[in-house]
Amino acid sequence: MTTPHMTREPQLHAAAATFAEPFAGLPDRGSGRPAAWRGRVGPWPAPPLLFVLQVLCLAGPTGSAPQELSYTIVDTGQDTCHGTRRRIEAPALGERFFGQDAQYLGNAPAYRDAADGTIVDLNTGLVWQKTPDSLTRSWADAAAYADTLELGGHSDWRLPTIKELFSIADLRGNMRTRTPYVDTRFFDFEYPTPGAGVRDMDAQYWSADLYVGTTMRDERSAFGFNFADGRIKSYPLQRGRARRGSRAPHVKKYARCVRGAPYGVNDFVDNGDGTVTDRATGLQWAKADSGEGLNWEQALRHAEDLELAGFDDWRLPDVKELQSIVDYTRAPDARSPSARGAAIDPIFGVTEAESWFWSSTTHLEHRAGAYYVCFGRALSARKWAGEEMNAHGAGAVRSDPKVGDPADWPDGLGPQGDQIRILNYARAVRGGVPERRP
Repeated sequence: MTTPHMTREPQLHAAAATFAEPFAGLPDRGSGRPAAWRGRVGPWPAPPLLFVLQVLCLAGPTGSAPQELSYTIVDTGQDTCHGTRRRIEAPALGERFFGQDAQYLGNAPAYRDAADGTIVDLNTGLVWQKTPDSLTRSWADAAAYADTLELGGHSDWRLPTIKELFSIADLRGNMRTRTPYVDTRFFDFEYPTPGAGVRDMDAQYWSADLYVGTTMRDERSAFGFNFADGRIKSYPLQRGRARRGSRAPHVKKYARCVRGAPYGVNDFVDNGDGTVTDRATGLQWAKADSGEGLNWEQALRHAEDLELAGFDDWRLPDVKELQSIVDYTRAPDARSPSARGAAIDPIFGVTEAESWFWSSTTHLEHRAGAYYVCFGRALSARKWAGEEMNAHGAGAVRSDPKVGDPADWPDGLGPQGDQIRILNYARAVRGGVPERRP
């Protein structure tokens, strides 16, 4: 069967040959990857060619110039496959759990130590502070610290956005094995010393993004990423409510500063065929979601079986791809009425505003669980003032059991009683790379 992009096969192969040489030194994802990949363009030799394919997917008819991507999504790093309880061999096409994160190539993480206290991300172009100073600060003080930092001969440092911070996350992390969610060959990292209300898993780092609604007990909060447990949450700026005549203490987190051009800005186009293309990332998305809640295996199957807009190479996005389409200026409980709604551009359809969406990425320290992204509020099973409590904010990234009955989790999970749904939505994606396994 001839598909719309098969007619461009000669163009893709010619461009691949042109672009391959400069990327030859970049690392592969790891030996755990299957030998063949999904897609319909042809056999590709090395992971760096993903960049070529992503650029070319934005090109117009044969012969027109490709558009350079402004938002390169860095791969999660996962290179092993998992069922509902344990690691498994890579499933073949048509088998259970086919289509998960480890079966797709992404932009392999690639960094360079500049030997001046900074790390250059060769994918995003961002320059990072290699060694945080191990002090925790309030959100405001962290922003001020970044603004006054002088490092590597530069003074234009800032707190990263949450999309920038998540770009350096390595989703092979595991708190149980003391494996940080960042590549420690380049980024220095230390687990906190337990004591005085601090746990060794409290390695949360502030982002520059304030939540547009409120979390916990109607508290202002800001997003951050925990490099010890691999989750995005919006953390309250202050601890509880102030008593008369006093101020509530500030919540303190770590900071890792960044500099560089803005990263993580989407450029969506409605293709008029039930799909939306992000010209910034090169990914093409299904405009509609699955229409009903699914468990993880069902979500994988939904995406793999989808035929839409003349394409059948759809897949379930990995967690970084899925988080890339979060709109952190929107939330169902936004303080501004004009910003109320699911945390996604209105160009997309959502079955319900309070929806969560599965990714193809397993949360390795809980192999029975996979990551999802909250486009609705990240609710707790607990109530506050008789209402559902928004524990972590719309745009949070958490994990759910892959299968099971939500009724078995009446009190939620974890210290905040995170609500367990299991039946989450799916939104398919295509683009990027891969070749379907035989």
